[in-house]
Amino acid sequence: MTGSRLTSVGRTVVVLSVAVVFTAVGWYLFVLRPADVADLLGVILAVCVLGAGLRVGGRLADRAYPDYDVAEVAVEGPITRDGGPGPVPGGSVGTPADDIVDRIRAADDDGGADALLVKLNTPGGEILPSEEIRRAVEEFDGPTVAYATDVCASGGYWIATGCDELWAHDVSVVGSIGVIGSSVNVSELAERLGVSYERFAAGKYKDAGTALKDVSEDERDYLQGIVDDYYEDFVERVAAGREMDPETVRDTEARVYLGEDAFELGLVDHLGTRDDVEDRVATLLGVDDVGVREFTPRRGVASRLRGGAAHAAYAFGAGVASAFDADAADFRFRF
Repeated sequence: MTGSRLTSVGRTVVVLSVAVVFTAVGWYLFVLRPADVADLLGVILAVCVLGAGLRVGGRLADRAYPDYDVAEVAVEGPITRDGGPGPVPGGSVGTPADDIVDRIRAADDDGGADALLVKLNTPGGEILPSEEIRRAVEEFDGPTVAYATDVCASGGYWIATGCDELWAHDVSVVGSIGVIGSSVNVSELAERLGVSYERFAAGKYKDAGTALKDVSEDERDYLQGIVDDYYEDFVERVAAGREMDPETVRDTEARVYLGEDAFELGLVDHLGTRDDVEDRVATLLGVDDVGVREFTPRRGVASRLRGGAAHAAYAFGAGVASAFDADAADFRFRF
C-alpha cells in the first residue's frame, strides 16, 4: 500500500472512529437515558454531537495523518503591523504582519510541514514588520522557497532574502531596492491661510520634516543620513541573502524589473510556474510530489477583494513604505 493511500485510510479510520464514539455518547445521553425528553429533540442533539465528533475527528486525523508536507503562507498587499489602512493612496488595507509571523511559526511547529512556501504579491510595507516576517521565514526549520506572483518589491523583496530560493514568473515585477524619505510641505499654504507654526520641542531635530515649516539644511542633512543608513542596511541584506556583490545591488538604483530581466541580473534564482515551484520543493525534500496546505492569515473578505492594481501602481511609485513617524514630525521613510 502506498504512503498516500495509507494516509487516506488512516485519516478515514480516525474520523469514523471518533464519530462513532461521539454518536454513541450522544445517543445514550439524549435519547436512551432521559425518558422524559422527546425523541425528536434527542435525535437532534445526537446529530449535533455527531457533528462535533466529525470536527474533532478531522482535527485528530490532520495531526495523525497529515495529507500535506508543505506549508504555504501568503504576503499580499502593503505590509502593515495590524492590517489597517496601508500606505497606498486610497486607503488600501495592508497585510497584518503579526498574523503572518504567527502563521509561519505555526507552520514551523506543525509536524506535517517539512518545507515552507512564501507567496509574495506585495509592493512592500513598514520596515520593522517586514523584517519580522523575514526573520520568521529565516528561522523556519526546513527548506524555504519564495515565489513572486504579480509584484515582489521593496519589503517583499526584503522578505525573500530570508528564503533559500526566490522564484518568479517571467512577467512578475521584482526589485525596488532603494529608500526615499518624503514629507508634504504646506508652510506657504499655511502662511496664506494665516496659520503659523509655533515650536515647542526639546531637541534640535525633534520636529525635522514637520509639514508646517520649511526644512533647514541641517535638518535636510540629518534626514538624508537616516535614508542613507536604511539604504545601506537594505543593500547589505540583499547582498548577503542573494550572495551578490553590494555594488551590483546598488547598480539597480531602486529599479523594478520584469522577472526575466531580474533573473538575468541574479535578483531571482529561477523562473517558472507554481507547478514548477512545487516540483522544486519536492526535489528539495527528496519526494516524488508534495501536498501543500495554506496557512491563511485572518483577513476579512473585503481586504482580500481590495488591491491588485493599486498595489502594483504603488510599487512603481514608492516601493516599501515604513510608517516611521518621528513623533510630531510628518516625515516618512520608504524603502
